[in-house]
Amino acid sequence: MAGRTLAIGDIHGCDVAFNALLKALSIAADDTVVVLGDAVDRGPGSRQVIERLMDLQNECRLVFILGNHEEMMLEGLEDEDVAQGWLQYGGAATLFSYGGDPRTIPPEHLDFLRAAVPYWETERDLFLHANVDPTLPLDQQEIEVLRWTHLTEYELPHPSGKRIICGHTPQRSGVPLTMPGWVCIDTFVCGGGWLTCLDVNTNDYCQTNFKGHLRFGRLEMDED
Repeated sequence: MAGRTLAIGDIHGCDVAFNALLKALSIAADDTVVVLGDAVDRGPGSRQVIERLMDLQNECRLVFILGNHEEMMLEGLEDEDVAQGWLQYGGAATLFSYGGDPRTIPPEHLDFLRAAVPYWETERDLFLHANVDPTLPLDQQEIEVLRWTHLTEYELPHPSGKRIICGHTPQRSGVPLTMPGWVCIDTFVCGGGWLTCLDVNTNDYCQTNFKGHLRFGRLEMDED
């Protein structure tokens, strides 16, 4: 029997929540874990999160989707103009987790981020970081939409019929957002909310907060 497909929302450097979540999930070798991007910035443990993700590759099938914060980090380390924006919007915390010197960031950490994919899909679901232009094929999506555009909550179901599972738009309520054809599981862990992992086959979810406390829920999905 195939393992679970588990989607994890924006971690944002919250390593305590991330480690507690993985422990609670008891990840198995036949599981697929899809991390929806924005693993870094804002929280105190971006270095630790990346290290744990790299280890996770050896424990299950890991799909890591590039978020706008990974994009800013990679570009900011190469371009001083981009660096100012990155540091202002959470990059300073990431740099601090590496001791404050970008030269101490291990090359393998950057290689891991560079290997992230823009989206991933199964027969039933489409996983991406932020949003999608329904008029364009997936391989022709604009970066601005795919990684930067927040949900308006007026989005329509995708023409493919696949449910879209995304992050990026913070749900300050701590509860995943559900719309017809959409689920957003950025539940604002870095702002005092929760880190969410969704089992996409059962619609059950597990959450941990900044202190590692656990809670569980189940999506109420609209089908129309």
